[in-house]
Amino acid sequence: MSTKIKLEHVSKIFGSKPKSIIPKIKAGMEKDQILAETGHTVGVYDASMDIKEGEIFVIMGLSGSGKSTLIRCFNLLNKPTDGSIFIDGEDIVKFNGSQLKHIRQEKVAMVFQHFGLFNHRTIMANVEYGLEIRNISKEERREIAQKNIDIVGLKGYEEKYPDELSGGMQQRVGLARALANDPDILLMDEPFSALDPLIRREMQLELLDIQDRLQKTIIFITHDVNEAFKLGDRVAVMKDGKVNQIGTPEEIIEKPANDYISDFIKDIDRSKVFQAEHVMIKPNALVSMKDGLNVARKEMEENGISSVFVVDRQRHLKGIVTIDDAISGLKEKKSLEDVLRHDVAIVPKDEYVNDIIPKALESSFPLAVINEEEKLVGFILRVHVLSGLVSNDVKESEEYHG
Repeated sequence: MSTKIKLEHVSKIFGSKPKSIIPKIKAGMEKDQILAETGHTVGVYDASMDIKEGEIFVIMGLSGSGKSTLIRCFNLLNKPTDGSIFIDGEDIVKFNGSQLKHIRQEKVAMVFQHFGLFNHRTIMANVEYGLEIRNISKEERREIAQKNIDIVGLKGYEEKYPDELSGGMQQRVGLARALANDPDILLMDEPFSALDPLIRREMQLELLDIQDRLQKTIIFITHDVNEAFKLGDRVAVMKDGKVNQIGTPEEIIEKPANDYISDFIKDIDRSKVFQAEHVMIKPNALVSMKDGLNVARKEMEENGISSVFVVDRQRHLKGIVTIDDAISGLKEKKSLEDVLRHDVAIVPKDEYVNDIIPKALESSFPLAVINEEEKLVGFILRVHVLSGLVSNDVKESEEYHG
């Protein structure tokens, strides 16, 4: 993926002489000391990051970490005290008023925590609003608004008013309004934090579904580590205005940059972060459909395993054969296909461990992991799912005793 947004050493200081504070921070003065001695507040200091086109990039941190200050720099609601922000290679910090207006109306849209809807306007009129101020014709903006109302699942509510809808539905209206201008970039500042847990989970799934279809570049702010790791392709962790670490959820869990991040993620539900590909074992023995039962028996005996997956020439899974079935089949002069079992649980490599647990409990055999081309790429033993997540070094050295 190409870089959509690039931040270079972005700082935002609040106060009467913000630029004078930068040298003090460089000299090692802490945020609290700066506030006490100068009256200036350090919102963000020296933030640098590349955000790829089409990814969900989550910025997380506790209250006061600077995450909401930072997201408002992306559309210059907060103009940086120092640094550059490049969108499609252009430094928007240098833009004039006309250029900035274009960016805000057509390239970058924002979804707010408290919805920001107009209570005197219908849902349709709320969604149309951005198109209306751009002087789009009534017929065209109605068509665009309807399409986006349908996308967020609010068809039939067009003539309702915001106060007639639940919190989750109001947030859908805010999302539809942001999408109506067809922006490249969506800024989402804790959009689900005001929702109850059930509705919040529904909105998280809705956002992922919409992203699958539309492939926007999304910058998402949250203080909830589980939400961050569920939604984010990559995550930036902030503390006291500084970015402490950037990485995939797996990278942050496995290699936290410091004690703060280790403490921050200690309560994360790993089963909702790690996917099948992260806990699977690559098969050290496979049998092809062209092989016979004797080959299958030898593979199992040589590798010390009690069953083996059978694949075709393209490595598509055909089934599994057990050592007992192989031995009895050889005695009865049966073919491999005769004793092949098909009751194998199959999981995509990107399925979350949390969703794999029921399959592991019900399956008599290891779970078969397949890729996008439906080729067998690994397997998961029940013990790995039930005992938690094994580390990569353990996985790689462990033999399959299924």
